[in-house]
Amino acid sequence: MVTALYIHIPFCAAKCSYCSFNSYAGLEGLQERYVEALCVEMVKSASGRRIAPLQTIFLGGGTPTLLSASLLRKVLSSCLALFPLAPDAEISIEANPGTVDGEKLDFLRAAGVNRLSLGVQSFADQELGRIGRIHSAAEAVRAVHMARAAGFQNLSLDLMYGLPDQDAGSWRTSLETAFSLALNHLSLYQLTVEEGTPLERMVREKRVQLPDDDDVAVMDALSTELSAGAGLLQYEISNYAQPGYQCRHNITYWENRDYLAIGSGAVSCLDGCRRRTVAGPEQYCDLIEAGQSVVIEEETLQADASFRETVIMGLRLNRGVSLNQLQRRYGILPEDYYGKILEQLIADGLLVQKGGYLRLTERGRVFANRVMAELV
Repeated sequence: MVTALYIHIPFCAAKCSYCSFNSYAGLEGLQERYVEALCVEMVKSASGRRIAPLQTIFLGGGTPTLLSASLLRKVLSSCLALFPLAPDAEISIEANPGTVDGEKLDFLRAAGVNRLSLGVQSFADQELGRIGRIHSAAEAVRAVHMARAAGFQNLSLDLMYGLPDQDAGSWRTSLETAFSLALNHLSLYQLTVEEGTPLERMVREKRVQLPDDDDVAVMDALSTELSAGAGLLQYEISNYAQPGYQCRHNITYWENRDYLAIGSGAVSCLDGCRRRTVAGPEQYCDLIEAGQSVVIEEETLQADASFRETVIMGLRLNRGVSLNQLQRRYGILPEDYYGKILEQLIADGLLVQKGGYLRLTERGRVFANRVMAELV
């Protein structure tokens, strides 16, 4: 039964140098048309499908807050009119600090959005400039204060480490600045240099210098140490939260449960079938307006592939993957499926089975990529 809805808004004010997501700058003229198409897809998706009251709605991108208040109102009102909603539903929106002001934040809160995720990435202006962010550190701090003034009690920030020319000292400063803002949730992502991005080209041409593995390891340790000291406990490889403020929508992904996704390039997982829509927003609009399907790829996972995926995703969570849930869902337990591979990972101190869960150890988190490669 579907209880989570993702809505993709692909527009950005500018494309960051590291970004490989399905997002586009310079398409302001397409926004109204895209929202109309989005609402049509929502109507089709809501009809004839068993959808329980939604526990979570997530507007991501791109930068959803690049849309005007009137277009955001149309998206949110259509969504709330078409889909049943649980009384305590988590309704999240991603925002760039450079695309919000007090008026827009007041509107979002009044429209029912109750969780705001600000993509800050760094509180050092030089680091922000090197990766192409459009906001300054001061604007990020101001956005947090405006969000609190608008009534957002569930506030998350994204930060990135391993950035060009970043060191442990500047990372500590970004973390301490974030903690001084009394956040509820923090997502801390290690920079990944994606093929085909401007950053990949700059690294290849030696125009920027990335921190080495030892420096990144120090930053990683700082993340865990300082977050715990600030009362934000790690609950997933990259995510920290005060008790009760874990991102419920993302937990749906990590538990490999069903979710519905709307918009260009969106991926849904429904009844064991993964569906992906056309990525380009203009082509997406063309297909919707022509009454044609926007789904360009469908894949139904076999039970064993789905089992492996559920194990891999569940191991991202600090609590690990529930053995009882694996047994109920697949009729399989990890020790039966993986055999000697699992025995060796446990013997090497990388995994542990305890309290009904299979989880990574502290050492296993350091070598998580190796563990995942063994289990995939």
